[in-house]
Amino acid sequence: MAMTLLARAKFDRPAGDPSGASIIEETMRTTVALVLVASLAASLGAQQPPPAASQARPDPQMPPITFRSEVNYVEVDAGVFDAKGTFVRDLTRKDFTVFEDGKPQTVTAFTLVDIPVERSEQAAFLPKAIEPDVHSNAKAPDGRLYVLLLDDIHTDFRRTPQVRRIGKMFVDRYLGANDLMAVVHASGRTDVSQDFTNNRRLLDEAVDKFSGRKLRSATLNKMDDANMKANIPTAAGVPAIDPEEAERGYNARRLLATLSNLADYMAPIHGRRKAIVMIGEGIDYDINRPMELPDASTIRQDLQDAIGAATRANINLYPVDPRGLTIAGEDLVEMPGMSVDNPNAQGLGITALQDEMRVSQDSLRVLAGETGGFPVINTNDPRASLQQIVDDTSSYYVLGYYPANDKRDGKYRKIEVRLNRPGLIVKARKGYVAPTGKAPAPKKVDAKTAGSPALRDALNSPLQTPGLPFTVFAAPFKGPSPNATVAVAAQFSGSDLKFTETNGTFNAAVEMAYIVVNQQGKVVTSSSETVNMALKPETYKRVMRVGLRVQARVDVPPGKYSLRLALHETGNDRVGSVFTDIAIPEFTRDPLSMSGLVLMSASASQVPTTGSSELKDLLPSPPTTAREFSSGDTLAALAEVYDNLGPTPHAVEIATTIQSNEGRTVFSTSERRPSSELGGKRGGYGYLSKIPLVDMAPGLYVLKVEARASLGKENPSVAREVQFRIVR
Repeated sequence: MAMTLLARAKFDRPAGDPSGASIIEETMRTTVALVLVASLAASLGAQQPPPAASQARPDPQMPPITFRSEVNYVEVDAGVFDAKGTFVRDLTRKDFTVFEDGKPQTVTAFTLVDIPVERSEQAAFLPKAIEPDVHSNAKAPDGRLYVLLLDDIHTDFRRTPQVRRIGKMFVDRYLGANDLMAVVHASGRTDVSQDFTNNRRLLDEAVDKFSGRKLRSATLNKMDDANMKANIPTAAGVPAIDPEEAERGYNARRLLATLSNLADYMAPIHGRRKAIVMIGEGIDYDINRPMELPDASTIRQDLQDAIGAATRANINLYPVDPRGLTIAGEDLVEMPGMSVDNPNAQGLGITALQDEMRVSQDSLRVLAGETGGFPVINTNDPRASLQQIVDDTSSYYVLGYYPANDKRDGKYRKIEVRLNRPGLIVKARKGYVAPTGKAPAPKKVDAKTAGSPALRDALNSPLQTPGLPFTVFAAPFKGPSPNATVAVAAQFSGSDLKFTETNGTFNAAVEMAYIVVNQQGKVVTSSSETVNMALKPETYKRVMRVGLRVQARVDVPPGKYSLRLALHETGNDRVGSVFTDIAIPEFTRDPLSMSGLVLMSASASQVPTTGSSELKDLLPSPPTTAREFSSGDTLAALAEVYDNLGPTPHAVEIATTIQSNEGRTVFSTSERRPSSELGGKRGGYGYLSKIPLVDMAPGLYVLKVEARASLGKENPSVAREVQFRIVR
C-alpha cells in the first residue's frame, strides 16, 4: 500500500503542556496535517521531552563521502609510508605533486582518511550484538566500502565450501561496525545478493547462498572428445574440441560485464577508497589465443573495458583464489586414460591442466595489478591477506583533480604521485583509462514517476545520503492476507529545517518518498508526498524542541525487502535518505510468531506526528525512533503474538524482561493468555507492557519480549529483543 498522509487533523494539547495549542492545518498538494498523538502521554504521564532526532555529525577530521557525477573528475588514493612501513599521517597538500602523462595537475581536493575499526556496542552478557532496529543517516558513512563479489560462474561446485568460508571469514572477522559491504554474485542473480549494509547476519546469509557452477575443465572435455574420435577412423588427426567453449566465453563476458556495472554504479561515490574483494578461480578462457579461440579478442576488449571502468571509478580489485595451494586441483581425479599414440590427444594432459590454472590465475593478477589491488593466490590461509586489504582501505590520502587533458579518447592516462618530502614511500594506482564517446546527457525527468529528481537520485544512490538527517524504525505485523503490514516511523530534528516566518507563521516544505525493493531488485511499491508546514509560534517552538515524526503504513507480502526512505527540504534543496532491510515472516506458518517489537515512551508522545491514520488501528501511539531515554521516562513495549496452534485448549505466557549490561534482571512482568480469546481461530494476542525507568541507573540495557505456549512436550516459543540506553 502506498504511503498516505492525513487529509485533515488537529493538534491536541499534550498532558502537562500549558501552551494551549489547538488546531493547525497544513496545506499541500493533498492537504496534510500534523497530529500530536498524546494517548500514551495521558496514560503514562508526561515526562521530559526525548532527545530530538540525532544531531550527530561526521568527525570534522574525517572527510565525508560525497556523490558527484562529473566524468572528468579524477581521484587518486595514496598510501604514504616511512622506511619501517609505518603510515605517515602529518602530510599536507603541499607535500604532494600529481602528474598525469608527465604533466603536473592542480589538486583541488585533498583529505586524509584514517579509519579505525569500530566494534558494535553490545551488552556484556550476550555472545553477540543485537541487531539495531532503528537506522539513521545522522552520521555520514565514515568507514570502509567493500563489495564482496562471489564468482559463482568461475568456481567449481566442489569448492563452494571454501568460498563460503573465506567470505564469511572476511565478514565476521574483518568488517568493522562503521564499514559497509555489499554481496554480489557474478552470475547476476539478484535474489541471492545483498545491498550495502553492516549487518553481518544479512551478509553471511548472502554468502551462504553461494554455489559454484563452473564448467568442466576445457582440457578434460577435449580429452573426452579425443578418446571418442580415436574410435572413429574418419576422425583421425582431427583436433579435439571443447563443446562448452562458447558458453565458457559467455561466462567470461558475464563476469567482466558485472565488474564494469559495479564500477559504474560506485563511480559517483567519492572521498573513500572502494574495494571489490572477488572470490573465484579466475577466467578460464585463454585470451592470448585469438587465432584458435573465436571469443578471445572480444573477451580481451571486455577485460580492458572492465579495468577502464574500475580505474575511472577509483576501485581497487582484490581477487582471492579459493583453490589455495593446489596443482590442477581436483581435475586430476577426473583425468581419463588415453592411449599414448592417440593422434587427437596432442598437447593434452597434466601440463594442459596446469596451463589452465596459470591462465585463470593470470586473469586475477591482471585485474588486481591494473586497479591498484593485489591477488591472493596459492595460499590455504588467507587471513594475513584479508588483514592487508583492511589495512589498505583504512589509511591513505585522497587527492582529486580535474585533468588538463579532458579528451574522451579511451586512452590510458598515466598517473604518478610524487612526494616533496624525502625518505618516504608512496603507493598509488598507476593510471586510468579515459572514457569514450559523448558525455552522458542529464537524465530526463519521467513525469509518470513519483518524486522529484533530487529524491529519485537519493533513492537510487548506492549509499544513503546524510544531507537531511533523520532516523527510521520499521516493524512488521500480520496484515490483511496475503499481505503483511509494516509500520514505519521517521523522525527528524526541527532545527535541521530552515523555516521562514511570514505573517506570524513559520513555513517549511518537506517532500517525502519511499520505495520498497524485493530480493529480485524490483520495486514492489513506492510513494511520494509533500508536506507544506505553516506552524503557529507555539507549535514551531515545540517542533524546535522535540522534532517532528512522520509515520506510514506499507502493505506487502511476506518476504525480504529493502526500504529506502528519502526526505527533501524543497526550499533549501537538502536531501537525506535512510536504507533499511526488512524481513517479513509468514506469520501463519509457525506454531507461534511475533510481530516487530515497538517501543513508545511518555516523552516521545509529545513529538508532533504526521502520517497514516490507519496506524491508529495498529498502535495506540506512534513508535519512537529513540533508543536513549532519561531515567525519569516511562517506556511501553508493544507486540502482537500470533497463535497458530489450533483449537486444542492451551495458554500462552507473554513476558517482558529487562537486563542490565552485566546480565542482571532489573525488570520483569508477564501475563497468561488463554487460547479461548481467539474463539478457536488463528489470531494474535495484543500485548503491551509499561516500564518505568525511574529506578534504573544510566547504562546499556536489553529489553526482551518472549511468548511461550503450554501445549504438548515442545512448548513452542518466540522472542524479540531491543537494546537501549538510559542517560541521566
